[in-house]
Amino acid sequence: MNEAKSIAADHATGADSHRPFYRRIPRSLQPTGRLVAGVLFTFAVAAAGTALAELPGLSRLGPMVLAILLAVIYRQVAGYPVFLVSGIQFSSKVLLRLAIILYGFRVNIAMIAHQGWHMILQDLASVVLAIALTALFARWFRADGRLSFLLGVGTGVCGAAAIAAVAPLLKSRDEDTAAGVGLVALIGTVFTIAYTVIRPWLPISDLQFGLWAGSSLHEIAHVAAAAAPAGQGALAEAILAKLGRVALLVPLSLVLLGWLSRRGRSTDRAAFTFPWFLLGFVATSVITTYAPLTPAFLNAVSAVASWLLTAAMVGLGLNVELRQLLGRAARPLGAMLMASVVLSLVAYWLTVL
Repeated sequence: MNEAKSIAADHATGADSHRPFYRRIPRSLQPTGRLVAGVLFTFAVAAAGTALAELPGLSRLGPMVLAILLAVIYRQVAGYPVFLVSGIQFSSKVLLRLAIILYGFRVNIAMIAHQGWHMILQDLASVVLAIALTALFARWFRADGRLSFLLGVGTGVCGAAAIAAVAPLLKSRDEDTAAGVGLVALIGTVFTIAYTVIRPWLPISDLQFGLWAGSSLHEIAHVAAAAAPAGQGALAEAILAKLGRVALLVPLSLVLLGWLSRRGRSTDRAAFTFPWFLLGFVATSVITTYAPLTPAFLNAVSAVASWLLTAAMVGLGLNVELRQLLGRAARPLGAMLMASVVLSLVAYWLTVL
């Protein structure tokens, strides 16, 4: 917290001992130059993470996790790039919210509703169970409550996008948000591999396997990777089940906002603000449901959303002080891991029923 204040103070006063290439920029243009340079810096790290994700063995981690890791490593080795703070914060806040809005184009409400109440109820059970179990195990392990809650939301809803959407409501630290995204992606990758390995020995159909994967795995990418080997039918079933969980992001956020507002009435009424970007998420979901959008357009928007979210995670990753985080992350990770195991078993049972 003190470091964040010093960064903001340094930016506000114009103090800059780290900017040799800014000395040639007129002083009146420095704020704009820093903003653009900071955004480009996050783009560069995001591009490096995307390139690494193409390498054998790293592809399962994905561009987002690799970009976060690069940002964390940069912070530990070179320190926080103070002279780019305005652009980095723009990426981690404004671009993050824009990515969430664009993420709504993935959610076709009509297709989800067409699958029937059994899938919607199973998705709802998965979200509630993941959050409740993570909170319960976190209490048993005496883990950090806020980070554990982020991990529960990421496990239950849709990984990084859900964590990014809920973190502003909780006033979470950027380092917790980045850690939550990384840990959920890591555990999700492990579970994806496990699902793929055990599928041939499970006494369920391919469509049932798709429903199980979609109602229990962490990210959309994890769901697709696990279900694809079972065939196109299983993949379609898995994606629809997963999108049902994504669609629950808005009602979950509103319930959380109301609960936090009620808790905060006696202490700080101004502490909670309505997350307007969630309305954008709803709007894009409605558009993709009822407007005649082409697959090419939807694929392009999805790619842009993933890119912006990756760049935003770079900004969050730069705030991670690794030595401080490691001491707090082990217990929340254990809580999330146990919750994920129980969620998988319950989701399997519900699928068979």
